Amino acid sequence: MVAMMEEELHTDAVEVEEDYTEAVEEEQHSGEEELDEAEQEDNPKSTAVRRRRTPRTARELFDVLPPLPGFRVEVIEGKLIVSPSGTPEHFLTSDELAYALRPLRKERGWHGAHGPQICIDGPRYSLQPDYVLWPRDCKRWGNELLSTGVIMVTEVVSPSSVRDDREEKVRLYALGEVPVYLLIDQVAKCPSVTVYSDIEDGVYRTIDSEPMGKLLYLPDPVNFELDTSIFMV
Repeated sequence: MVAMMEEELHTDAVEVEEDYTEAVEEEQHSGEEELDEAEQEDNPKSTAVRRRRTPRTARELFDVLPPLPGFRVEVIEGKLIVSPSGTPEHFLTSDELAYALRPLRKERGWHGAHGPQICIDGPRYSLQPDYVLWPRDCKRWGNELLSTGVIMVTEVVSPSSVRDDREEKVRLYALGEVPVYLLIDQVAKCPSVTVYSDIEDGVYRTIDSEPMGKLLYLPDPVNFELDTSIFMV
């Protein structure tokens, strides 16, 4: 069996196993018809066109996956992460943020939305924040917003994403030069909202945190005072 992955694949609830490679290869072989020389001459385009390359990295597998409604799919440190998209309360939190920032977006001509994919410039990890602010001219990698052009990303912590949101993504968004990372942590023992900013040498140097319910200043380029009581559902 051809080894599919050079990097480990896993999910929060589902392991992506090496058997996937066998299934892909079987599908490839079953879909390829044996053509004799005469048929190949009559239809030269029918030979190699159907051949597909087996994904060998998490990123390559991500690029060929079909849409998975109801799931969040990300590539983090060479791993394919598939997790539930969130509870109604989870979506309500990001919706409240979107509503609070709407006047600012209209004033500055920015876009803002739930869950667009972000490509981390450099390693090409793909993350799906709960809310993103980006300018109209933000550069892209295919259908993904390039991290270096994004204004702010927001993650709403859920029980299954505690480590990724509080640790891994802090580092990755800084690596991708996202100026402001907003972390809404409703599952902490003392619910809080934290903003990371001021990137230096690929690390956020300024971290401001407030108990949920207090005012929190979102620094440049956002420059907005956020009333975090809107997240107290």
